[in-house]
Amino acid sequence: MTTIPRTGSWIWAAAICLAATADATTSSKPATTPADEELQVGKETFEHLKAKGEIIETSPLYDVLLPVIQPIMKAAQPKYDHPFKVYLVHEPQPNAFATPGGYIYVVDELLYFAKNKEQLAGTLSHEVAHTIHHDGMELAKKQVAIEKREIGAAVLVGPTRAHILAIALIGKLHALNYSREAESRADITGSDICAEAGINPWGLVWLFQDFKNARTHEIPQLLSDHPSDMTRVAALEQHFKSNPSVFARFSPDTLKATPLNTPKKAPVVFLR
Repeated sequence: MTTIPRTGSWIWAAAICLAATADATTSSKPATTPADEELQVGKETFEHLKAKGEIIETSPLYDVLLPVIQPIMKAAQPKYDHPFKVYLVHEPQPNAFATPGGYIYVVDELLYFAKNKEQLAGTLSHEVAHTIHHDGMELAKKQVAIEKREIGAAVLVGPTRAHILAIALIGKLHALNYSREAESRADITGSDICAEAGINPWGLVWLFQDFKNARTHEIPQLLSDHPSDMTRVAALEQHFKSNPSVFARFSPDTLKATPLNTPKKAPVVFLR
C-alpha cells in the first residue's frame, strides 16, 4: 500500500526535484507509454483513497449507481485505452471525480443530491469525458511544473514519475480545478456520450439550472467553481440544436425525467 506524503513534506520536495532530472535519467530505462503512465497514476490515487478508508466496497447504493453508469462506460470505452472502473466513496458533500487510468469515483451523497437519473448521468458522463480528454494528467503535470519552479534544486532520489504525478493530484481530488476550456469540452463530450448511451443528455442542463437557483452555500463543490452555469447551459443547448439527428429525440421537459429511487441511510461497507 502506497502512502502519499503531504505536499509540504520533504518527501514531496524530493519527488518534485526528481522530476527536474527525469529526462536525463530515462534513456537507460524501458519506455513507458502515456497510457501506461495514466494507469499507474490511477492506481496510486486508488491506493490513497483506500488507505484513507473512503472507498465503499458494498452498499445498496451500487444498485442505484450501476444501472446509470454502466451504459455510459460502455459508450465511452472505445474512446479510452483502459477499462473504466467505478467506485462509490464517502464524503460529506455531493461530488464525482475521475482520475487517470479510467477510475471514476462517485460520492455517495451525490445519489441523494441528484433529483433524477438524467442529472446523475449527465454528471457522470462529464467526468468520464475528462478521462477521455486526459485532463487529469494535464492538471497533474501543470501542478508538478509549478512546484518544481518553486523548489528549484535537482535531487536524483525519490519515487517514479507516475508517483510524482499522483502526488500532484492528491489533495485536489475532490476539487479538481480544470480550465474553462476543459470544462466546456467535457460538457459537450459528456452530452454526446449520454446520447450514445441512450440517456437524456438534458440532465446536465437541468443540474446547472438547479445550481443557478440554489443559494451559494447550498452549491456543492461538484462543478461549482467552474465556468458560468448559464454559459454552459447555452453552449449545451446550441450543441443539441446543431445536431438534431443525435439530440432531437430527447426531451428538455423535466417532467419527463426518471426519478432516482435511492434508499435512505443505506448501509455501507468500506474497502480495507
